[in-house]
Amino acid sequence: MVRRVRAAAVPRPLCRGVVLLALLLVMALMGLALMSTVEVSATAGQREREQELLFVGDQYRQAIERYYWAAPPGRPRTLPAGVAQLLLDDRYPQPVQHLRRAYEDPFGEPEWGLVRIGGRLAGVRSVAAVAPIKRANFPERYAAFAEASEVSQWIFLFKPPPAVVPTPRPTR
Repeated sequence: MVRRVRAAAVPRPLCRGVVLLALLLVMALMGLALMSTVEVSATAGQREREQELLFVGDQYRQAIERYYWAAPPGRPRTLPAGVAQLLLDDRYPQPVQHLRRAYEDPFGEPEWGLVRIGGRLAGVRSVAAVAPIKRANFPERYAAFAEASEVSQWIFLFKPPPAVVPTPRPTR
């Protein structure tokens, strides 16, 4: 006959409680680590979108400026009527492309906010109501962006110079 000897160890109910407590502590620490990872990832993603917005917005502003200055001889300089004219400027016999393609808003908005002067396209802006992370070190042209509370206040605008009206010369 074989007798089994029971180990005189810690009672089972106490072991279960310690293991459960340790498991809950480990899960809480993993949750905190995961939350910080997600926050860092979201911040990095927004920084990328802001950088892309600066690039794309400036592409639109430059295209509007090129369109304005590229008026054919004998025709007045005007701003484009819309984005389509930036993609295909048909004022010349051989159409000119001032903007490579119609870029999407980096913040995922369906359309750009178009800024118009006299009914003509003068600039673009994102319509996203997102607080920017970037608050300094903007190019000089966009120094006012440092004061913006939302990226929708980052306006990429080309203001044409005021028209010079020739003054009549007195006749002798």
